[in-house]
Amino acid sequence: MSPSHRATPRSRGALVAGAAVTAAAAVTLTVVLWPDSSGSGPQNGAASSPTTPSPSPTRSYPLSETPRTVPAVRAHTPARGPGWKPGKNSTVVAADHELADEAQLLAKELKIRYRGETAARAGDVELALGTAGKGDAESYTLKTADDRVTISGPGEAGVFYGTRTLLQSLAADSSVPEGVVRDTPDRPQRGLNLDIARKHYSADWIEDRLREMADLKLNQLGLHFSDDQAFRIESESHPEVVSEEHLTKAEVRRILKLAQSLHITVVAEIDSPGHLGAVLKAHPDLQLRNTQGTARQGAIDISKPEAAEIVDDLLREYAELFPGQWFHVGADEYQALTVSDPASSYPQLATAAREKYGDGATVQDLTEGWLNDRAAVVRKAEKIPKAWNDGFFSGGTVTAEKGVEVEYWTGKEIGARPPQDYLAEGRKVVNLNDEFLYYVLGEPNDFVYPTGKRIYEQWTPLVLRGTEPVPERYSKQILGGRFAVWGDFPDAQTQAQVAEGIRMPLNALSQKLWDPRKPSLSWAQFQKLADEVAGKS
Repeated sequence: MSPSHRATPRSRGALVAGAAVTAAAAVTLTVVLWPDSSGSGPQNGAASSPTTPSPSPTRSYPLSETPRTVPAVRAHTPARGPGWKPGKNSTVVAADHELADEAQLLAKELKIRYRGETAARAGDVELALGTAGKGDAESYTLKTADDRVTISGPGEAGVFYGTRTLLQSLAADSSVPEGVVRDTPDRPQRGLNLDIARKHYSADWIEDRLREMADLKLNQLGLHFSDDQAFRIESESHPEVVSEEHLTKAEVRRILKLAQSLHITVVAEIDSPGHLGAVLKAHPDLQLRNTQGTARQGAIDISKPEAAEIVDDLLREYAELFPGQWFHVGADEYQALTVSDPASSYPQLATAAREKYGDGATVQDLTEGWLNDRAAVVRKAEKIPKAWNDGFFSGGTVTAEKGVEVEYWTGKEIGARPPQDYLAEGRKVVNLNDEFLYYVLGEPNDFVYPTGKRIYEQWTPLVLRGTEPVPERYSKQILGGRFAVWGDFPDAQTQAQVAEGIRMPLNALSQKLWDPRKPSLSWAQFQKLADEVAGKS
């Protein structure tokens, strides 16, 4: 999670929403079902399929080039033809009513008319659903032929990603090349993690990041909104814990509505039993204190029933507000475990552990039990719980429930273990490797702002800790990754500086989570392409 407590030094080595282009030959966009083949397909500037191209419409045209996009499409079968640009009579149509929202958005971005659920004609872009359940729901096929484009896929998300490919191709080269794109992501979880507790970000700023993420086919935004410094979302169950500068629930619902339209899931996080300073400011009686009465920063006294009551109230409140399938319960950096003898320093915790889990139980067991209890609250709300990897302990009486997704960020904190340990236990892991994927404001503890270059050239989803990958046999347990922004020194950068600073790292992350193999473009070429598809060149 956040590196705010660490002291060990470390070495560290929008897309244009619409493309208004001059009228030319028009083509229809068709979405086709394409099964997942995450281990195959070309990379950036992907090599074309060896399939013999059909002469569409005449051999007087050279074979088409692969569309230039970020992330790169994984497979393209070239063909002969003029490609597609929106013309004065071009429209967008939906073959299925479920795609009406995606079709209307695309028409707005292209500055052409949405003609409804009707048959496509020359010059049109058509969106269509294939057979549900056949292929990855995020996969799509984009066919450009016979003066039209068809984008199809087994799920709405995949069809939406096909529209992003179309828009980026127009932005980069003013046309969509003839031929067939077949595309699918390598990992199901791809996104950005944002610390809005230490640094407040406006709703408008967050919405701008959602649009940029969608253009890069990123699908998950984590919101860490509670920490020692502040609690940043309006609360009805405990309004006393909310900081003066915060997002209202109306603003959050607006963010969630936009995210849903862009096929992005927003994952809320309430970190406990550490990082609760803002809550404890309103409830000092729940502050963890040692035998000398000294308070530990951000740590709640988990021996007190009232501690679980207030945290569970908040978990239930925000699980209802956030509709996504995950909820993050934190579990990292509980300061009671950082002392040499937790039982002597905090005898109330040792007593509570023995009472709950038996004579041999320890403060570590009580802490792990806290994680399991919070995960149970989240599961009752029909969410999948997530927690930071240093909250999963070994060698105790109590072990973390297997269904909690491990968000791996560090191997250095108390309780942290090498990533292979979690994988060998059969756990599912998400990559937030602090060596590559941490953007820490103020650059404390030897952190430096990543440019994206190291992500692009050295990182893959298998590189969970440091620079070495875990064995390939664990690949299917690694669900994806997120790039994390932490506000340790919130005034070190403005919101605008953060937005610009994370732009290229997010581009690099999107490429490596969509297709983790070595890209064909150099970093300089990739940067140029990223600027072109975002309309910045």
